[in-house]
Amino acid sequence: MREQLPDHVAKNRAYWDEINAPKYAPHGRRAWATNEVTWGIFGVAEAELHVLPDELEGKDIVELGCGTAYVGAWLARRGANVTGIDNSAEQLKTARVLQDEHDLHFPLIHANAEETGLPGASFDLAISEYGASIWADPYRWIPEAARLLRRGGELSFLVNGTLWVLTVPDTDGEGPAAERLLRPYFGMHRFEWPDDPGVEFHLGYGDWIRVLRANGFEVTDLIEIQAPDRARPPGDGLVDPDWARRYPAEQIWKARKQ
Repeated sequence: MREQLPDHVAKNRAYWDEINAPKYAPHGRRAWATNEVTWGIFGVAEAELHVLPDELEGKDIVELGCGTAYVGAWLARRGANVTGIDNSAEQLKTARVLQDEHDLHFPLIHANAEETGLPGASFDLAISEYGASIWADPYRWIPEAARLLRRGGELSFLVNGTLWVLTVPDTDGEGPAAERLLRPYFGMHRFEWPDDPGVEFHLGYGDWIRVLRANGFEVTDLIEIQAPDRARPPGDGLVDPDWARRYPAEQIWKARKQ
C-alpha cells in the first residue's frame, strides 16, 4: 500500500528528489571534508555562535531533515550517537556515499520528520539546519521533536531570518532581500513561491515562542546571525552580505524540554 503523505510532505519529497538533491551534493561533499562546525550560508563558526551543548560525547542526537548528513558527521566525530532523518531518498543516497568515503557510519532513515516512527524520549538533542526547520510544518514537527526528546533535552534549529522572509522578492530573478516589506508579518505560516514547487514554513517570533511553549519547551536563546566582514554572496544570490550585516538573514532558536 502506497504511503499517504500530507500534501506538503509529498511536494517537498518530489522537489528534493527530482530537483534539489543534485544541486546540494557538492556542498555536502565539501562539508563532510572539514571537521570545523559552521552554521548557515556564511559559515559562521560554532565557537562564535555556541549552538551546541558543551559536551557531545555519548549524547544521543537526532537530526531532523539531515540532507547529506554533514552536521551529523561533525557531531559523530565528536563522540555523539547520531540518527539522521530525511524526507528525500536522493539526499540520503548522497549521505550514504559520503559515509562510505569517510568511513563514518550512523543510522540514516527515510522518513517524514513530522512523524518519524522513532521511540519517544530517546534523544538528548534534536537539531535541524534548514531541514525540518523550514520544510516541515512547525505545528507538526515541533510536537514530534518534543516527543523524541528526554526530559531536559535540547532543541536547536536554524531558519531564515524573519526580516529576510518579509523582504525577499517573490521570484529569484528579482534579486535579494532589500529594505522594503513585501508581505504581512501577521499570519506567517505556509509559503509557496511562484518559481519554486516546494512548500516552506516560516513563523513570526511570537508564534514560534507559543508553539515551543505549547509543547513543553523553554526558549533558552535566539541567535540572530550577522554576516561577517568581507562575507561573499551565497550561490543563490538571495542575500546581499551588506544587508545581512545590518539585518539577520538567519536565526537559530534554542530551547529545552522542561
